Amino acid sequence: MNHPILNEIGTVFIPVKNIEKARDWYCDILGLAADGDVVSGHLYVLPMKSTGIVLDSKIYSDGNVYKMAPLHLNTTDIQKAYTYMKEKKVTLTSEIQHDHYFTFQDPDGNHLMVCQC
Repeated sequence: MNHPILNEIGTVFIPVKNIEKARDWYCDILGLAADGDVVSGHLYVLPMKSTGIVLDSKIYSDGNVYKMAPLHLNTTDIQKAYTYMKEKKVTLTSEIQHDHYFTFQDPDGNHLMVCQC
């Protein structure tokens, strides 16, 4: 049967307070150029290799930030990724767990994860 809803994720929206600051922070962490356009004054599409991430300042509120990671960013070296985030002075919310993943917060308080897959 041909299903109209595909079993794939297109993008994840992350609520951010200031779209330009969030764009710069995420691009820095991900090693991306922060040279894309802010769309409609509140959206920035991060140029990801897989499932998209859209930063959105229109949906931001203190109560709207992610309290648990809605996604994880991949790494091939969890120790190196952890050290990198410490050096970037990112707010880490866990140590490396089970030699596999750790959690952190973006500047707006969204909880995210890095995982070695």
